[in-house]
Amino acid sequence: MNVADSQRLASAFEQLGYTASEAIENADVIILNTCMVRQSAEDKALGRLSSLKPLKIERPDLIIGLMGCMVGTKDQSVIRKKLPYVDVFAPPSDPKPIIDYLLEKELQEHDQNENPFVRQFTWESGELLLPESERRNPVSAYIPIVYGCSHACAYCIIPYKRGVERSRDPQEILDHARSLARQGVKEVTLLGQIIDRYAKDRPDYPTLAQLLEQIHEIDGIERIRFLTSHPNWMTDDLLDVVNRLPKVMRHIEVPAQAGNDVVLQNMHRGYTDAAYRALIAKIREKIPGVSIGTDIIVGFPGETEEQFEDTVSQLRDLKLNVVHLARYSPRTGTLSERTMVDDVPDSEKWRRFRVIEKLQEGIAAEIHQKLLDQTLPVLFEEKKKNRWVGRTENMDLVFVESQDDLTGKIIPVKISWTGPWTLIGTIAG
Repeated sequence: MNVADSQRLASAFEQLGYTASEAIENADVIILNTCMVRQSAEDKALGRLSSLKPLKIERPDLIIGLMGCMVGTKDQSVIRKKLPYVDVFAPPSDPKPIIDYLLEKELQEHDQNENPFVRQFTWESGELLLPESERRNPVSAYIPIVYGCSHACAYCIIPYKRGVERSRDPQEILDHARSLARQGVKEVTLLGQIIDRYAKDRPDYPTLAQLLEQIHEIDGIERIRFLTSHPNWMTDDLLDVVNRLPKVMRHIEVPAQAGNDVVLQNMHRGYTDAAYRALIAKIREKIPGVSIGTDIIVGFPGETEEQFEDTVSQLRDLKLNVVHLARYSPRTGTLSERTMVDDVPDSEKWRRFRVIEKLQEGIAAEIHQKLLDQTLPVLFEEKKKNRWVGRTENMDLVFVESQDDLTGKIIPVKISWTGPWTLIGTIAG
């Protein structure tokens, strides 16, 4: 979501006449877009801001802005007092305060008639002109469709920082997708904290399944993805659409977070291990060849060794394609931080992390081994170290060697080597 927000802000800057600076020291405006999902992300942002303070002292006209979860959607007085050298603050997915600040400076420094962008600039349209740096070889792009979240899992800071769940207007979404297609984008990924809750707050909007059908009709868009889903809101209609529409990729991100019922209850996830297992079975039944990704948090408050082993058993039994791992990190203001003791030592969190990491490495290697000598369609994104990098429909990372420019092309590739995290192949034919 932050990538999508930054992309829209960069596009807005260019509409205002700004160009990207190769060196941060030469910039007139510096914006940090921040995340607070884990403490390490917040620490990194604060460290980066501290490193910019000397620049601000040396160049008082330098504009420093902060946006994203560190700002949040509510009272900003604390963060403003903590960071007095930051000029402007903007909530997540709302860069308008930054643009308004720059427009106000333009009005103060120049006659309004001298700058046509001041008169014409608007945030109302769903269309997006990609930033110049991304316009040359566009392949993939993100489209936010659900802002905020109202589910409030015990460990999650998102509802407190990104606000309540808000579904984006479907016409804006379609305009956004069409504008990307006109610029050559081949793959779009629809985004939401709980994406399968799209339109739950707006019964007059189409469902996610219906929205996917509408985007499927847009010429130029060749691949469609969506993330992240919640087990409680995964409908049969959505699964049927994924199976039926060729442009919708057969990859589902549906986090479990844990495999023990007590831990799941303490997390306020709203389902059991048995229900999650049944859902995975249904997804695989309805979408042959589907790949499935999950999220797992280890070391949640009170998680015993036996409870952790239930999560290991779940992953060992289900053999999912991707596991996004995180060690529990208490976030100020969340239910778990206010009412639970972070009683699992960091060393134990790391041990559990590595147990699952090693398990998943073996599972992924086993899954990929079955792809050896198969020919798969790959959408190529870029060239890295003399090899082209692309992804299969199931999100597998593939490397090939070629002298041709493969950017944005979907090409059949015969897999010649498999590992747990990547595949290597040759262009078929």
